[in-house]
Amino acid sequence: MRQSRQFVRTRREAPKDEVSVNAKLLARAGFVEKLMAGVYSFLPYGFRVLKKIEAIIREEMDAIGGQEVLLPVLHPRENWEKTGRWDTYDSLFRFKSLYSKTDYVLGPTHEEIIVPLVKRQNLSYKDFPFYIYQIQDKFRDEPRAKSGLLRGREFIMKDLYSFHLDESDLDNYYEKVKESYFKVFERVGLGAVTHLTFASGGTFSKYSHEFQAVAGSGEDTIYLCSACGVGLNREIAGDEPKCPECGSSELEEKRAIEVANIFKLHTKYSSPFGLKVKGEDGKERDVAMGCYGIGLNRLVGAIVEVYNDERGIVWPESTAPFSVHLLSIGSEEATLKSAEDVYNKLLNAGIEVLYDDRKNISAGVKFADADLMGMPYRIVVSNKTLKKDSVEIKKRSEDKTEFV
Repeated sequence: MRQSRQFVRTRREAPKDEVSVNAKLLARAGFVEKLMAGVYSFLPYGFRVLKKIEAIIREEMDAIGGQEVLLPVLHPRENWEKTGRWDTYDSLFRFKSLYSKTDYVLGPTHEEIIVPLVKRQNLSYKDFPFYIYQIQDKFRDEPRAKSGLLRGREFIMKDLYSFHLDESDLDNYYEKVKESYFKVFERVGLGAVTHLTFASGGTFSKYSHEFQAVAGSGEDTIYLCSACGVGLNREIAGDEPKCPECGSSELEEKRAIEVANIFKLHTKYSSPFGLKVKGEDGKERDVAMGCYGIGLNRLVGAIVEVYNDERGIVWPESTAPFSVHLLSIGSEEATLKSAEDVYNKLLNAGIEVLYDDRKNISAGVKFADADLMGMPYRIVVSNKTLKKDSVEIKKRSEDKTEFV
């Protein structure tokens, strides 16, 4: 991709109304643009990051038997009344149609839609278990949307729902999803800082689980167990916190970003809609369910919060919009020809490259933009490199350069 042909521009200064690191850097680097509090447009570079994360998540969900669907964002009021959440879900976007005078909801989650959909399939016990997921926009009337991509009113989420004949099967699949999520975080570059964390189970069970990425700018406080590495959210820790996993009281307080959560729903949503199935013994029972979410926008923001320095973003290779940022420095014909040759060779080798071919832009500005945007590798073609019959290569996460 040629940088000279992109409509996006970098900024020297962050927008004055942004306070979080991720929002400041992503806006300055031209990855996102804020429309209003909690609502962001993804620009071409940022959209490439988002699609890479989406592809990783999709591969891991498919690997554990997930069947992908796309469900409506617009929900009827009566579905939410059946579960009692029309009046109790405090961040629900509700509105009335101007024409039909019908009440609707913009979906913040999809239990109220997926359960009646499954019920209409008239399944038998032989069809269980099965797992349905989607990657789709969600809407929540967030009261404090001030942390960039970490807390939005409109965002993209992967939500997976599992359906089981009994609790034992739910327990087994729940553990499989845990393993799958750790694979996702390892692949997007957050594996080393992400910890399984016990959190409130709400009305579902004693505990649910969050996946918390340790970061100094995180909104959550967790206690990390030095013995087993499992976390405990401060909200449920009590006066003398102990690790629920191993019982140790050797805990270290950390700030962290919640990047995912998983719940055992049991029959919380299957029961109101009458989702039942006859077992092999002929007895009818409510279907047990699990719910497993990952916010894609939040993952983008978390990666930037973890991987940055004083010059800008430092993308992990798996989620960077391009592997290489190629810089052409100088206006000499031989330099330009050599840079074009390198660009074409990289493309032919299947390497994703952003080519800074902008004219009348100083070397200092090009270097500053490359650091700000944070591609894993920078390659420079200049009069200096031509004299050495080479190019200059630098890894974004390192200070040293080498001529190759």
